[in-house]
Amino acid sequence: MLASKFEDRALLDFVKEPVSAVQDFFFLTGRAFRNVVRKPHYGADIILQMDTIGVGSIPIVVLVGLFSGAVMALQMARALSTYGQVGRTGTLVSITLVRELGPVLTAIMMAGRNSSGIASELGSMKVTEQIDAMRALGTDPNQKLVMPRLVATAIMEPLLTAIADFVGLFGGWVIASTILKLSSRQYWSTAWQALEWNDVTQGLLKPFVFAFVVALVGCYYGLRTTGGTQGVGRSTTQAVVMAVVLIFVLDLMMTKIFVFQSGV
Repeated sequence: MLASKFEDRALLDFVKEPVSAVQDFFFLTGRAFRNVVRKPHYGADIILQMDTIGVGSIPIVVLVGLFSGAVMALQMARALSTYGQVGRTGTLVSITLVRELGPVLTAIMMAGRNSSGIASELGSMKVTEQIDAMRALGTDPNQKLVMPRLVATAIMEPLLTAIADFVGLFGGWVIASTILKLSSRQYWSTAWQALEWNDVTQGLLKPFVFAFVVALVGCYYGLRTTGGTQGVGRSTTQAVVMAVVLIFVLDLMMTKIFVFQSGV
């Protein structure tokens, strides 16, 4: 009986930490959404974060989008050549990029660059007691630090995804015109005609949802950092890993919803 009590306590201790972490994350999320409509809005901070998070991510998003589109064109052309449909390469490249690769790859790049950056920045502020000083001066750290990053990411990630989609289509066109010997008119006409409103909606709604994951996960791990500089590194790593995992989970859920709505 004593052994059973020890096992129950060990199980309780094992479950307590993750449950508490999920609870704290949802509390942080609720306060962040509430602060979006509350004053002060810190407009200057939002613009600064839009520049840091959005404009600073353009080079890596462009590179990833370009090579993703080129690789997709090569792979799809190889598969379509079996059926004599190489001319439909633009169709598959556009659908794949707009529906899945564009939003997911952009979100992963944003998680690697910005979730880690947010976690390290806020983590450094936490371990140096700057956040405690803000509270002592009557400033809400959630309003000042979390809300601007959340709003900036929610604005910039769909825009970055649109850029990645277009650059990816351009990369596919380069391969189609130089290696596959398709005419530009054929490639672009099939690419645009393949897209429907459901595809565009899916391609813009996904990054908008992923933006909350990128920003809130980074803020959560940054604000709960402990243990000095080692704790900052640990929080940074945890933020990237958790953000990427949640991106794939949410992508599956939203894809399933859109598939059911389209009747597939």
